[in-house]
Amino acid sequence: MIKPTPNPPLDSNDAPVVLLRVKDGIPTEDLLINLTETLASAHALTCNFAFELDSSRREGALGVAQLIEVARLLAERVLEGVESATATG
Repeated sequence: MIKPTPNPPLDSNDAPVVLLRVKDGIPTEDLLINLTETLASAHALTCNFAFELDSSRREGALGVAQLIEVARLLAERVLEGVESATATG
């Protein structure tokens, strides 16, 4: 979709606006827990949305859901490593 009006040019003196930021000092384990919960929510939303689509678009949405699930599994594996390192450290 083409926007009716383009974005205004950035002035070289203007710093980019940050809308969201993760607070400094949050333990890695807490960040990973939040990451896995966010990915699980994104997976559930994508799966629910997929079944409202026709067959080819449904397959695409389910493919995205599968990628989200793989990312969640990877994050959980990292979390397991952090938890075991914390327990033995």
